[in-house]
Amino acid sequence: MFKRPPAPRGATLFVDSPSAPKNATPACRANIDGGSRGNPGPAAYGVVIRDPSGAVVAKLKKYIGRATNNVAEYYGLIAALDYAQSHGIRALCVESDSELLVKQMRGQYKVKSEDLRPLFERARKMAQTFESFRIDHVYRERNAEADALANEALDESAGTSPNHTSLQKGEGRSTKNDSRTLRARYKNGALHLLDPLDLPDNTEVELWIKPSSKS
Repeated sequence: MFKRPPAPRGATLFVDSPSAPKNATPACRANIDGGSRGNPGPAAYGVVIRDPSGAVVAKLKKYIGRATNNVAEYYGLIAALDYAQSHGIRALCVESDSELLVKQMRGQYKVKSEDLRPLFERARKMAQTFESFRIDHVYRERNAEADALANEALDESAGTSPNHTSLQKGEGRSTKNDSRTLRARYKNGALHLLDPLDLPDNTEVELWIKPSSKS
């Protein structure tokens, strides 16, 4: 009698994969987020992992240095996959508000960035080790906890109060305080703005010093 070969691991990676059988391993869920203030700029990721019942089992956050928002998103995905592997999770559903990352992982978008390609390849290899893996795009409102963790990591690295500004996502969505580049001149011990700046009193800002090429 002909026997059907066993399904390969990671078979449910793509959106059009067949539905999992009724006796499939219950999936844990990971919400991931990453971004930078400046893009590129100071970057971090946040991850919230829930068990099949919906209870939070882990919250991860990390400042990764200067990077783009897309690089930070991939670091968040890899962190979630690494946690799942090291804790024996065999079925995982990832939710991200990065449409680019989700469609690249599904094979719907090509990975053209040299910075993203090694991260993408690593994430794909890790995803294929699970019995069941799925990645879905969600709106930012559904990803608020992961976003907050990423902001906390940035605030802690800068030694500032929480949520003094939002991560720049770079996907056409507005943030609480959009990052801007302003011209200024340092003279007689003071920094003089050359561009108008309209901010509420006591607003904290981050300065990136780039010497002018002009004499």
